[in-house]
Amino acid sequence: MFTWGVSTSSYQIEGAANQGGRGPSIWDTFSKIPGAVANGDNGDVACDHYHRYNEDLDLMKWLGVGAYHFSIAWPRVIPSGYGALNKEGMDFYDRLIDGALERGITPWPTLYHWDLPQSLQDKGGWNNRDCAYWFAEYSQKMAEAFSDRLKNWITINEPFCSAWLGHLYGVMAPGIKDLQTGINASHHLLLGHGLATKAIREVSSELKVGITLNFTPAITLGESSEDKLAVELADGFDNRWFGDPVFKAKYPEDIVKAFGKEVPIHPGDMEAISTPLDYLGLNYYFRQTVAYDPSAKPLPYKQVTAPNIERTGMGWEVHAQSFTELLERVNREYKPKEIFITENGSAWDDEVVDGKVDDPKRVSYLERHLDAMFIARENG
Repeated sequence: MFTWGVSTSSYQIEGAANQGGRGPSIWDTFSKIPGAVANGDNGDVACDHYHRYNEDLDLMKWLGVGAYHFSIAWPRVIPSGYGALNKEGMDFYDRLIDGALERGITPWPTLYHWDLPQSLQDKGGWNNRDCAYWFAEYSQKMAEAFSDRLKNWITINEPFCSAWLGHLYGVMAPGIKDLQTGINASHHLLLGHGLATKAIREVSSELKVGITLNFTPAITLGESSEDKLAVELADGFDNRWFGDPVFKAKYPEDIVKAFGKEVPIHPGDMEAISTPLDYLGLNYYFRQTVAYDPSAKPLPYKQVTAPNIERTGMGWEVHAQSFTELLERVNREYKPKEIFITENGSAWDDEVVDGKVDDPKRVSYLERHLDAMFIARENG
């Protein structure tokens, strides 16, 4: 089966940050910190999808897509993070779901795309084990409300970003810079995924559930054993730290050892995290080139600029062959029942002329990566 789709996330497009009973999220708080976001930008208005969703759905229909992958804003439907539902927020998603279905578009919801209710962050957020259980409760309520129309569910989008970028490097919400907190958050995010998977299936055995993981292949230009170690560390940090628990019920031993920190595993956690899934959502954008660097933290490697490689406007390597190799590897090592490409694309320095963008680089990127995906499928 092949389905064209488009993907969005709630904080990035909805706007209406203070409307409809929505509570603040960690991204509302983080984006108000001076210097945290370029130009002081925030999602208060964004694309105004909250008010313009019908126009957006019409555009999707015009594009001919068959699926709309969106995320539900936890603080819009349960502003306190747990407890009572916000009727206005639920009504918005009712209208959105119905509008998509009326246009022949299948809605694919993600339950968490990084916008944790600030009220839960005030209680420790993902550093607090309770957050995994709050997430499962929220997930079950969403399934109870929408399972008559939504049959495919994704628990969490890119726990890598929430854990490492939000709690280790501090460049995303909530802006924490601490390795142990990052490790705790990564485990509790994955635990929340496992608990939510079970909670959704308790609503109906007909519902399908998966998780979305972003994978970034790594290579090195060096020949030394240290540079080869850098590749293993990069792969472990970016990919195996999240893929192995979900599909193998364990964290990669080499990365646990390299961190030198405790992973807060309780009895039964790994069994919950590795609950069998109906599919894997896979996000791929670029390949990284790395080199050994003993001064780098938390692991002794760094990204380097490979020569003669095409790059996007964000400086990311364009390497479609790595996409083929990644898909084959994930299928071989993790054996998911199905793989859906939930994100892929590229950013360029677009120039708007007469209200339009002529973007041959983006078209070329998509064509090459579609070809790469089909090659992987043909190879089994």
